[in-house]
Amino acid sequence: MIYRTVPVSTEFDLNAVCGGDGVLFVQSGIGSAGRNEILRTDSDAIRAVLNEMILSRHAQPTESTLASPIAFGLVPFLPENPSVFLLMGATFTKHSDGSATMTVVSDSEDDLTDESLQTLLASSNDSRPPRPSSNSYRVSPVMPVGRYLDTVTAARDAVRAGLLRKAVIARDIEVHADDPIDTHAVLLRLRALFGSSYRYCINNMIGASPELLVEVAGRTVRSHPLAGTAPRSGDAETDAALAEALIASTKDQLEHRVVIDMVHDTLLPHCSYLDWEAEPSIVTVANVQHLGTAIEGALHDPPAHVFTLVQALCPTPALGGFPSSEAIDFITEHEEMDRNFYGGAVGWMNRDGDGCFAVTIRCAELSNDRRSARLFAGGGIVADSNPYSELAETQAKFQAMLRAITQEN
Repeated sequence: MIYRTVPVSTEFDLNAVCGGDGVLFVQSGIGSAGRNEILRTDSDAIRAVLNEMILSRHAQPTESTLASPIAFGLVPFLPENPSVFLLMGATFTKHSDGSATMTVVSDSEDDLTDESLQTLLASSNDSRPPRPSSNSYRVSPVMPVGRYLDTVTAARDAVRAGLLRKAVIARDIEVHADDPIDTHAVLLRLRALFGSSYRYCINNMIGASPELLVEVAGRTVRSHPLAGTAPRSGDAETDAALAEALIASTKDQLEHRVVIDMVHDTLLPHCSYLDWEAEPSIVTVANVQHLGTAIEGALHDPPAHVFTLVQALCPTPALGGFPSSEAIDFITEHEEMDRNFYGGAVGWMNRDGDGCFAVTIRCAELSNDRRSARLFAGGGIVADSNPYSELAETQAKFQAMLRAITQEN
């Protein structure tokens, strides 16, 4: 395959580029959106394709230093299941330095001329708002509430018995719509509600994750694990009190420590140094607040590929538990729910090994006809967990996607 990357104006809207049938991965206005899927494959195959791409003969000398093609991907919760990566014909990127590029991939040089790229650029930023909708929705649990409470109790008892240090138990609900769900409208609502989160729409998974799994840029590596959750009330004074209680909670601090230790110990062998915040801080999103710890370091030279780190980290104890293999075995046996990509990772990578992946949470799995969406939420279970408190936590976490899907334009 052949590619060409050109600088473009930053005036385009990544949500508009994605529209209702493209892909998106963006945080605080920085990220990428693509249209015209040309390849769907697994992680090994996509890395080979990226490595074999050649620069177009139409490229100007200055274009050779611009961004190389990226692949958008999803990593499943269960490590033995295959990842899915998409290569798009046109990818628009807004970079952290304030610049913007368009990367076009094709089998034909005819698609990479200046004239062809100008035509594509003109047609790819349809910023028309979604049409007004009067869709009707019905919400129902997939996992019975009683079974969820029983599973949480079993996980808590396993921790108390010393079989686990933590297990993350999740449940799912389903939204049914009379008409197809407008993904463009959902993305715009997520931007309004969760602009600082990692918003994504890839292969039927759509959501807004507040949690950075891992990012690699050259030799710099970053992660920002979250674990420990409290609700938000909408009142600043009440929210501040809830945040103080979260920081003081032995149960939540223990849950958070398990995650931080695993992420640190996994990244450290790949790093020449690795630093992290001495104490967790509060990470606030629209409906809940979390304990979070920023981790940053320098990778050895040559640096590890971002996907190597994703595979080593995924799933983290924030979505699986600890010890990892024992927790996953417990979840598989007791949860009786196909998580698919929920609890895995979502993001992008290029052939240089750079990339950014968030944890796949606060999400919905859309049906192919877009008339239903399966939503997921879970919480970390430790010795002091209360099943009914965990149920309330999942209900709070569901609200993000429920509001984004069912709110009228």
